[in-house]
Amino acid sequence: MKILVALTYYRPHVSGLTIYVERLARSLAARGHVVTVLTSQYDPKLPRRETLDGVHVIRMPVAARVSKGVIMPTIGWEATRQVKANPQTAAIPVIALTAHAMVEDRQKAMAAGCDDFDTKPIELPRLLEKIKAQLATKI
Repeated sequence: MKILVALTYYRPHVSGLTIYVERLARSLAARGHVVTVLTSQYDPKLPRRETLDGVHVIRMPVAARVSKGVIMPTIGWEATRQVKANPQTAAIPVIALTAHAMVEDRQKAMAAGCDDFDTKPIELPRLLEKIKAQLATKI
């Protein structure tokens, strides 16, 4: 299965979310899935594309910098909108993975076109069941 993960920061940046995503991506890649992470190129010295532990990483240029952080469009929602707007990819299941667990966060994900929603802590067995359920509805 091909899996796309979109988030603002990824390795070598370290945070709770990046650690979860890195573990999840590596686990899925080790199981034979093709995993791509779409993230920011928050440091211009980072390569635009690389493969880390079997995970393909694509870094997009940053729109603006504020203090030590970056401002980027909400790439997860935009990536979902783009996938769902294209007739060739619209049937691809999208599951939002986020640290935000409020009802409004789930509503935003579903409004962007996500097919399901999960929050951290990410539990791989639970996530794999959600993936299987989505694939079963698409076949």
